[in-house]
Amino acid sequence: MANHKSAIKTYLRDEKRRMINRVRRSKMKTKIKSFLKEISGNQLDQAKSTFPLMIATIDKTIRKGTIHKKTGARYKSRLSIRARKAGLQV
Repeated sequence: MANHKSAIKTYLRDEKRRMINRVRRSKMKTKIKSFLKEISGNQLDQAKSTFPLMIATIDKTIRKGTIHKKTGARYKSRLSIRARKAGLQV
């Protein structure tokens, strides 16, 4: 553990940010998994409504700085390709 007061504050702040980022990343991954499950189960109506929500979640995660801009773009690109292959108009 840190000895200086400022180092302790930095540690506490970083721990708080880590937990917030963890929650955001988890929400994003949950949305992605549910979308992929709907596609694989041929539930295209549900997948069509889930797709914009999933993209919005990825965008929010990027905006908040949890993931890098290019990482988010890669996720969106790959998921869009999967959606089109499944027969969704994206």
